[in-house]
Amino acid sequence: MPRFFVPSSICHSETFSLPDATARHVQVLRCQPGELIELFDGLGTVYQAEITAMGKKNVDVLIRGSETVSLESPLAITLLQSVSSSERMDMTIQKAVELGVTLIQPVLTERSSQRLSGERALKKLERWQDIAIGACEQCGRTMVPEIRPVMDLANALTGLATDDLKLLMSLCRPQALNEFAQPQAVTLLIGPEGGLSNTEEELAIRHGFAAISLGPRVLRTETASLAAIAAMQVLWGDFRR
Repeated sequence: MPRFFVPSSICHSETFSLPDATARHVQVLRCQPGELIELFDGLGTVYQAEITAMGKKNVDVLIRGSETVSLESPLAITLLQSVSSSERMDMTIQKAVELGVTLIQPVLTERSSQRLSGERALKKLERWQDIAIGACEQCGRTMVPEIRPVMDLANALTGLATDDLKLLMSLCRPQALNEFAQPQAVTLLIGPEGGLSNTEEELAIRHGFAAISLGPRVLRTETASLAAIAAMQVLWGDFRR
């Protein structure tokens, strides 16, 4: 059954018109009146809806039922991802959502390949949020992870939860993941192409981060993020099922 994201604000009525972007998607898939589709609000509620009418630009639906569904991992993962080149950053966000990350905080570091601010940063944030929604539509998640506005690394480090296990990918005196006790929440810091500077690593360590490595090979920034998230899900999350 085709599934689509709709904001929770429009799901309170029994009948309503889908948002323009969602309506276009429904039309591209050649759905027809009378067909059932699945809608989710990004907050955990799933709706079974029937298409009742279709026009050139609008699609009307009737809600047939709803339920609360969670496919979330018991391990809450916050990803502090250094902003990388456009394609790499897009892929990192898409795949991190598929792998079950809870929150993504893009950060600017000394070696970040993009310097984002102002209107450009806002447009990037909108794009990343759309990518996260699309990833949820594809993988079946009903909770859309939060993607926060870009900030510099120093400010991001000061606002972290104090009880998270904090890990950074580094080749400098790293530990293995299986050396840590089972956590309930992890904050993972990944550097950009070229890695974090020594000063940035020292700053992270002062904020309670421990260095980890996934082996002797140097991984690209997008590979490091996804490999670490997958490894943590195997050790502590829902990949153990």
